[in-house]
Amino acid sequence: MRCSDLRGDAVSERRSPTIRRRRLGAELRRQREAAGITIEVVAEQLECSASKISRIETGHTSATPRDVRDMLRIYGVVGTESDELVQIAREARQKGWWHPYSTVLVGAYVGLEAAASSIRAYEQQVVPGLLETEEYASAMIRAARPDFTVDQVQQRVRVRLGRQSLLTQDDPVDLWVVLDEAVLSRPVGGDDVMRGQLKRLVEVAELPNVTLQVLPFEVGAHAGMDGTFTILSFPEPSDPDVVYAENATGGLFLEKSDELQKYSFIFDHIRAAAIRPDESIAHIAKLVEEPLWKWRPRSTPWT
Repeated sequence: MRCSDLRGDAVSERRSPTIRRRRLGAELRRQREAAGITIEVVAEQLECSASKISRIETGHTSATPRDVRDMLRIYGVVGTESDELVQIAREARQKGWWHPYSTVLVGAYVGLEAAASSIRAYEQQVVPGLLETEEYASAMIRAARPDFTVDQVQQRVRVRLGRQSLLTQDDPVDLWVVLDEAVLSRPVGGDDVMRGQLKRLVEVAELPNVTLQVLPFEVGAHAGMDGTFTILSFPEPSDPDVVYAENATGGLFLEKSDELQKYSFIFDHIRAAAIRPDESIAHIAKLVEEPLWKWRPRSTPWT
């Protein structure tokens, strides 16, 4: 692989420090293995821990330009190839636009999302952030995180709205979302807010790069019963897919080939079980006028 391939086209490539860390780490690992040198030998010569070298190679830790230059010297890589990799290290350390909000958001996910060429997601409980209205996002965050201050809620809402430009920019991401019918049945924020959110889903589904499907209650048990997840794919063949499984403390990134195959298999089964995209949008449009949460009066006993 040429280093210039790693750098990509500055015009067409989404510049994400997260994805650049991953690509730089993969190239450093390739160079080390080609030189027949172990992580322990590199760590000893750089007077650091082996875990640091491992985290650099997996993209979990940023490498300084000096780190990269010293590692490449050990591997016998010099000249233009070394200079370009050192430059990637500089770019990989640049902060993404979401960095000021890192205390309220998993920046790694946003970085990968910004670099993705396609996103496939299954959601069980709430509308995905890329599709939320401001009012829905605010109501959802307030309910899910009662410990947040007003400022923290507003920060998260601003970040979510900012992320939505990925759907309409010159090189938009391809988004395919399957929503469990429960997402459409729970009136987050109340009647008016939820109706507005449903209208937003109908509108965004008109974009050529967005596909929405509804997984109805009537299908019963299905392949996605274990929980919500997102599969992110990238334009460069050297960047493998990443699965993000969200939870209350942030989320879990999965990158092993067997894990990726499993979640791709699950998503294919979920979308096959879901209503077709055109029928799904018609169903959501109908719910704006006849919402599911109106079917059962609040006074109806549950036992």
